[in-house]
Amino acid sequence: MSACCEDVCSIEDPRGSQRRTLKIVLVINLVMFFVIAGASVYGNSTSLLADSLDNLGDVLVYGISLFVVSKGIEAKSRVALFKGFLILAAALGVAFHIVYKLFYPEIPLFEVMGAFSILGLVANSICLYLLWRHRDDDINMSSVWECSRNDIASNLSVFVAGGLVWLTTSGWPDILVAAALVFILLRSSVRVISSAVKNLRTA
Repeated sequence: MSACCEDVCSIEDPRGSQRRTLKIVLVINLVMFFVIAGASVYGNSTSLLADSLDNLGDVLVYGISLFVVSKGIEAKSRVALFKGFLILAAALGVAFHIVYKLFYPEIPLFEVMGAFSILGLVANSICLYLLWRHRDDDINMSSVWECSRNDIASNLSVFVAGGLVWLTTSGWPDILVAAALVFILLRSSVRVISSAVKNLRTA
């Protein structure tokens, strides 16, 4: 993180724009968690489950981020560290579900996967647009941006998986895409955690 960014980390947001943005994306992700979680159960889709857990993680992340908007770099770095471990927990949760599916395979409903991945893509694109101008504000908002960017990749991956399930009449594309999402989540958690640790050392 640049010295310039570090200088603004402890500055309060006078217009409250960060707070307003976080509240909006929090509500969007909370709604999408319930919608996509229900769809994952109905459609027997592991990749949709990963998508819904990602939304739930975002709700927690945005809620915590609201708490530290006006706090200093040390508080924001500690929260970012917690966010990193939340992302890691989501990755491990999906990984365990993948193992379960290997022993108890089911063919998911590709129609459900396609429809709800598109719905999620629209919702998360709105969140990404709203967060765009805050992505370089400080470590708090940059870690939020990282979470939101993951959501877009998740939605696109689930949509592709749905198409492959339809083409192959097999549940393997769903499992493979879920595994890819686990990798994305793990990589994201490492980035957020390493950035937070670096900032804590210099705080």
